[in-house]
Amino acid sequence: MEKYFKLKENGTDVRTEVIAGVTTFLSMVYILAVNPNILSAAGMDSAAVFTATAVSAFFGTLFMAFFANYPVALASGMGLNAYFAFSVCIPMAKAGINDPWKIALTAVLVEGIIFVLLSLTNFREKLVNDVPSNLKYGITAGIGLFITIVGLKGAGVVIGSESTLVDLGSVSTPQFVLAMIGFVIICVLVHYNVPGAVLWGILLTWIMGIIAQLTGWYHVDPAKEVYSLIPSLSGASFIPKAPTMFAFDFAWVGKNIVEFAVIVFSFLFVDLFDTVGTLIGVASKGGLLDENGNLPRAKGALLSDAFGTILGACFGTSTVTSYVESTAGVAAGGRTGLTAVVTGVLFLISLFFSPIFLAIPGFATTPALVYVGLLMLTSVKNMDFDSDIADTAGGFMAIIMMPFTYSIANGIMFGMITWVLLKVITKKAKDIAPVMWVAFFLFALRLGTLAYGIGFH
Repeated sequence: MEKYFKLKENGTDVRTEVIAGVTTFLSMVYILAVNPNILSAAGMDSAAVFTATAVSAFFGTLFMAFFANYPVALASGMGLNAYFAFSVCIPMAKAGINDPWKIALTAVLVEGIIFVLLSLTNFREKLVNDVPSNLKYGITAGIGLFITIVGLKGAGVVIGSESTLVDLGSVSTPQFVLAMIGFVIICVLVHYNVPGAVLWGILLTWIMGIIAQLTGWYHVDPAKEVYSLIPSLSGASFIPKAPTMFAFDFAWVGKNIVEFAVIVFSFLFVDLFDTVGTLIGVASKGGLLDENGNLPRAKGALLSDAFGTILGACFGTSTVTSYVESTAGVAAGGRTGLTAVVTGVLFLISLFFSPIFLAIPGFATTPALVYVGLLMLTSVKNMDFDSDIADTAGGFMAIIMMPFTYSIANGIMFGMITWVLLKVITKKAKDIAPVMWVAFFLFALRLGTLAYGIGFH
């Protein structure tokens, strides 16, 4: 291990790396409860998604350990899974398309393949540099708001209303009350630097739900999709369910090239900044950047992310990406890929605890979604609202269009279109990089199809 991971050179040892790996795992294991919950809304089998999430996290994190020797863990990304379910699959299902999640998995596969090709060159980093900072921060903040409203809707905190569009749900339901208590618990645990604060928030909310069920406050009613919170602990239930392998739909893609291109581009765009931003953030916290502020072994790290995404699509889960929660392990002393190995192995072991994770209800994951939304929304403070009007308005449109139209793709689309149009109108077209022109024409074409009623079919 010393020879491969260069522990002494990085000022660490096996014990420190193991502790750091466990810390990272505890900080991000909530995804095993949240991801099946979100993707089940897309019509996928939650047990199969659980298996796919754990297995892809295991392999993706090992890729990072051995390709780049970084203490960074990978798993199905928050925001990307929401886009998968709510921006792609649900609209398709409403349009009458059967099993739209197969089309979304196909888009994830194609995205991963494109990222492999881009990662072999410096083009991926160039793409990041060519997109205006305000748009990057606005997209991140918008995704935070989108994840938040998804979480609040799942607990009945926010409900639909014919008169006001949205309204406050019933404050007396156990789902509402416990979700709000769970969020406060996470905030308190974070304040006191408790490892795995998000996971503990989910588990404590779930336990309170079980107590509510046993005391008769929480009523089980499968007809209303209110299920028992007590997991089945039979021996057979601990055997992982086989994932849905290679469930791709290339036939639909061939008939709907424009719609599919927009889906892939949106996946690409969100994942692009999520991955690079996370890697730089984690490396910066761990003092792993070089003297010029660049990320050594960046190509290996980006390839790890790309291969993880391809593998995740094959197993049946949304885009696999680097997790910012890896900073928890770095803060605990993790400096090498050995930290990632420990985290990956723990994800593999968690496969055999699926009854516990799958019994966790949507309202118990609401606190996690809202807290992650809070973290992503903080990127607003990095935006410059006193700069060029195109930067300001473009970033703002990205923020508001995601939650208000319930679509991450719409936020990216209107943010970029607004930015390019304002640059042209204010006679600053020379500031528009080629990648922004490509995005503009692609999204303009998509708007045209929507205007003429050409939707999913």
